[in-house]
Amino acid sequence: MKDLARFSGKEVKKPLPSQSAQVPNPAAAQVQLITISDEEAGQRIDNFLLRICKGVPKSHIYRVLRSGEVRVNKGRIDQTYRLAEGDMVRIPPIRVAEKAANTAPGAEFKIIFEDSHLLIIDKPAGVAVHGGSGVSYGVIEQLRASRPDAKFLELVHRLDRETSGVLLLAKKRSALTNLHEQIRDGEPDKRYFVLVQGEWKNSRQHIKLPLHKYSTPDGERRVRVQADGMPSHTIFNLRQKYDGYALLEAELKTGRTHQIRVHLASSGFPIAGDDKYGDFALNRALQKADGDRAPLKRMFLHAHQITFVHPESGKQMTFNAPLPPECDRFLRSLSKVE
Repeated sequence: MKDLARFSGKEVKKPLPSQSAQVPNPAAAQVQLITISDEEAGQRIDNFLLRICKGVPKSHIYRVLRSGEVRVNKGRIDQTYRLAEGDMVRIPPIRVAEKAANTAPGAEFKIIFEDSHLLIIDKPAGVAVHGGSGVSYGVIEQLRASRPDAKFLELVHRLDRETSGVLLLAKKRSALTNLHEQIRDGEPDKRYFVLVQGEWKNSRQHIKLPLHKYSTPDGERRVRVQADGMPSHTIFNLRQKYDGYALLEAELKTGRTHQIRVHLASSGFPIAGDDKYGDFALNRALQKADGDRAPLKRMFLHAHQITFVHPESGKQMTFNAPLPPECDRFLRSLSKVE
């Protein structure tokens, strides 16, 4: 395929600042020559193209790769080629239709820790970590907009939109790769505070239920327990009993989509305020104050702690995010059970 100018879709977003001096405006439909930096090295060529050619469908990217028009150091490569520092990448003309820009407003979030490799923030509930599925933008797009000079900024992991708490971002590709390796090896220790309805019995309980992802008829992503699903393991530690509720600390041993939410709901302990897997009648009642009980207008699931090895220093580090005020206020309004 010699020219993608006929494709009409979303506007190509501006490249990351590290590439802005090298990458012409894609709307100009010019050949792009990009020299790979040390931070970009190690990526597969297909992932690199998908990242810089925002708005172009995957099918078009792979078609151009198969055609041989993408060259590295003037030679043909396939989609599995891994880029090296100093590689010269030739990208053929790609143009998408001009369209009103959908620019994410810049925003900063509460910073828990930051150095030259990492940015760790306390994500508020109700904010998606990235755009997509009906969401125009999320944390990553807003942070990039507020930090135009950042050479590299990527999510290390994700949190549900309704979940608050500790969120890791990498400021160097080497840090991202290292942390992803740690996650694949199950090394980081991630802990969540979660409030469930019901009479929780055990001080420490393992839940191992296989999880299967599926989509509803309207395209919404959901998860259910299913025999042939992905093996999933969560450990729940009882922190405090309340009248009709229990505050738990969840330890993730695997990192499946909606794992904590589905493990608890399927075990008969829905999370307070969970609008996908919870008790909907309870959720409606919780949104309004009742006597001394404060209202709860969000899902009570908070990523309060993470422990991992720093990708540069090799030191083990632990970071915490305090319980959000609305969750703390709700707990204080409940009656403790000793």
